[in-house]
Parts: sequence; structure tokens; C-alpha cells
Amino acid sequence: MTELPRQTLRVGFVGTGFIAHFHLKSLVGVRNVEVTGAFSPTAEHRARFAREVVALDLGNCRAHDSLESLVTADDVDAIWILSPNYTRIEVMRILTAAIKAGRSKIFAVACEKPLARTVAEAREMLRLAEDAGLNHGYLENQVFCTPVLRGKEIIWRRAASSTGRPYLARAAEEHSGPHEPWFWQGDKQGGGVLSDMMCHSVEVARHLLTAPGAPRNSLKVKAVNGTVANLKWTRPGYAEQLTERFGKAVDYRRRPAEDFARATVTLEDEDGNELMIEATTSWAYVGAGLRIQLELLGPEYALEYNSLGTGLKIFLSREVKGSEGEDLVEKQNAEQGLMPILDDEAAVYGYTDENRHMVECFRKGVKPLETFEDGLAVVEILMGLYRSAEIGATLTFPAPELEDYVPVVARTSA
Repeated sequence: MTELPRQTLRVGFVGTGFIAHFHLKSLVGVRNVEVTGAFSPTAEHRARFAREVVALDLGNCRAHDSLESLVTADDVDAIWILSPNYTRIEVMRILTAAIKAGRSKIFAVACEKPLARTVAEAREMLRLAEDAGLNHGYLENQVFCTPVLRGKEIIWRRAASSTGRPYLARAAEEHSGPHEPWFWQGDKQGGGVLSDMMCHSVEVARHLLTAPGAPRNSLKVKAVNGTVANLKWTRPGYAEQLTERFGKAVDYRRRPAEDFARATVTLEDEDGNELMIEATTSWAYVGAGLRIQLELLGPEYALEYNSLGTGLKIFLSREVKGSEGEDLVEKQNAEQGLMPILDDEAAVYGYTDENRHMVECFRKGVKPLETFEDGLAVVEILMGLYRSAEIGATLTFPAPELEDYVPVVARTSA
């Protein structure tokens, strides 16, 4: 029996790639946590990650040479699953088996978005977590973005309380494309930009529309309508760029995944009022860098946020020359001109508050704001959008056909 609360939560990372480093940087701003273990299939990656943990003074991190070694370590209380989408179900199976066999004392698990590639996988992730008695958290950082937290609190306290609840949320996220090859492969990632980024947009929009303190399922999904398109990366020159960068496994002339997606989601609140989500996501946006745009509209008010509308900017003339990088903003596309700067990306994007929340919930034995149940609900919406795009029509919910549905771009026989 795990005794809670724990003074310090000892976390093990599964996956040591781009997103894992984002989480690691955010943990510098979180109390009562240590990173004590890490696993990656690549020895060099896990060793480098462990060294970074020590350099950030986040604990004495051991680089494990197998997942079994990590989940059975006696100095790990919780696992953060940050490995590629196609690996996550197997991670949960190994973790659950170790716990049920008495080889592991892990009592909590958090998983990066999206929870899974299909509804069936997401439902299995939830079943495995509950079967092992794990406290579980779904890592959706945009829900914890500082502008979202502050904006929602003000809107609902000052405006919705006197003029009525918000009824329309708009969310958009755009950048120039992912870092790793598996993101571009429909079968491994589970789709294209809709799977990769629409998971952010629909959940942050649901969060903004949900009354403070109410469960997310207080809003019922009634219908979804989705559109997907290939706007940029199937053009011959850009398709060739992808192959040159990532190898022959990423061939957008023959097996593309969508680089643009649009969604409308119709919901109903507890009183039968109709609510709407409008969302767009794109890998075909080339601006200063990653751009997140959010709006929340109600009877007599509006909330607006643009992540590139930063307070800090610099101008670099053409005489200032240097190597390419992402030191000013994620997915940075230029090194000259008037450049926005996010002075603390991990905090602004929500990773710091997200991880603070998960750590405190896990060490105290409290259910997090975002759980695997929410991750499953998000995947159901995403699969509904893919199905809507495939049939060219609005899909009404509940939709039992989504239980075994696989998007066209994720089908290995496509």
C-alpha cells in the first residue's frame, strides 16, 4: 500500500526526445519532484538526458537500458510516457504487467498527448491504468497555459456570472512541421496534423467552455465536421525536402498525411444550450515560429490570445549572421528581422503548471484535472473528425463505428 502524501515524487521518463526536454526544463519550476530514471532505446540519448537532469539539479538520474529496468526500479514512483505514439500502448502493457506481478511499486502515470492513435488504443490505455490501480494524468499542456488559466478565471468570474456562459471557442495552432520522421508517417503517428495538433485545440476549447469546477463530460459532443487537406508538403519540391531530411520512409509523393485540418464540434451543456468549437491546425504555416491563437466568445464579452504577440521582441538586421536554431521561439523560421521572443516557453505553453499540477496530484493521491478519460474523449473527437472528412459529411454522436475506426492515412494497406 502506497503511503500518501509523498514528500517528493520520484519520476521516470520514458522517451528522451524533443518533448521530454521541454518537460524537463519545466520541472525546474516545480517543487517536490526529482527525475530519478530515464529510458530511451538509444543509449546515447538516455545518457545525455540523464546528464541534463543532473546539470539542472533535478536529481540523480539513472539511464536505464530497458523499460523493464525503469518500471521495476525501487526509486521511481511515477512514469511520464513521452515516447512516440506507436510505442505507448506497449509501454502501458509492460508497466501494468510489472505492477500486477508485484515487480513494480509505481503508483501513477502521465501520458503526453494524444493518448493513443485510435479509440480502441485509447480505451485500452485507460483500462490498463485502472486495472493496475494507477492514478493517471493526461498531459495536455495548453489547458495549463498561463493565459488560458488567467483568461478563463476572469471571463467566468466577471462576465459569464452576470451575462451568461460562453458559447463559442476558437482554437488554432500552426507551425512549419514536426522535428522527427515518425510524426510524418500516418501509421506510426496515427494520422497527420489533425492527430498531432488538433488534440490540443479541441481540448483547450472544451476546457474554456466548461464551467469552473464542472467535469469535462458535463459538455456532451453532439456532432463533428472535419476537413483535411495537403496544401504544402505534397508539392514535388517540398516532398523531396522531406525525403532528404528524414529518409525514404517519409515519402509524401506516395504516402502523405494531411498538413492542414479544420474542425467544427457541436456540444450541448447541462441546460441544453448549444455550444460550438471551431479549430484549425497546420504544418504549412511559415511565420516567426509556432503560433497558438485562442478565442472565447459569450453574450457580452470576448477573450483573445496570440502566442506570437509577445511583449519582448528584438530586431536583427541582415548584417547580423548566425547559425539556425530555435533559441527565440519553438519552430523558429528565421534569424533576422523583427523577432518575437518567448522568454519562458515552458511556462507560457503550460508545461510548468501542467507538471506542477500532476506532481502535486500524484504525490497527494488526488485525481488530476486531465486524466486518461479526457484523453480518450479527445481521441473519440479526433476519430470522428477523420471519419467526417472521409465521408464528406457531418458525423453525429454517439458514433459506435469509431470504436474500431482507423484514419485513411494511418491504414497500413492504404
